[in-house]
Amino acid sequence: MKTMIRRLPDTEQEVMQALWACKAPAARKEIEALLFQTHPMAMTTLLTLLTRLSEKGFLTITKNGRRSYYTPCVTQEEYLAAQSRTFIKKLCGGNLSVFANALCDSGLSREELEELRTLLERNEL
Repeated sequence: MKTMIRRLPDTEQEVMQALWACKAPAARKEIEALLFQTHPMAMTTLLTLLTRLSEKGFLTITKNGRRSYYTPCVTQEEYLAAQSRTFIKKLCGGNLSVFANALCDSGLSREELEELRTLLERNEL
């Protein structure tokens, strides 16, 4: 059984998205530059969030002189998989058919649904 990866608050998730987009280990400035494009925040706020994420086990902080470098402990794929399992359990009662019907009714295009079908058939998911 895989370890439960709890859901992050939106702001912490945005920081992790930026960290995942960086080459590890990433400096604060790299993370901040990516966040600035979509979710600008004060440097002190970012540092607080990075510390919180470290305390939760989502990343490690390595000091090199006065600089800190951040490395994710959880991959984006692991996080998405865990949140998908939780989503299906909580909102669909664990019923995959309910989830599949909701996905079909979600506004995905026919092409997107065909792509999903192809990925499933090829066992690429």
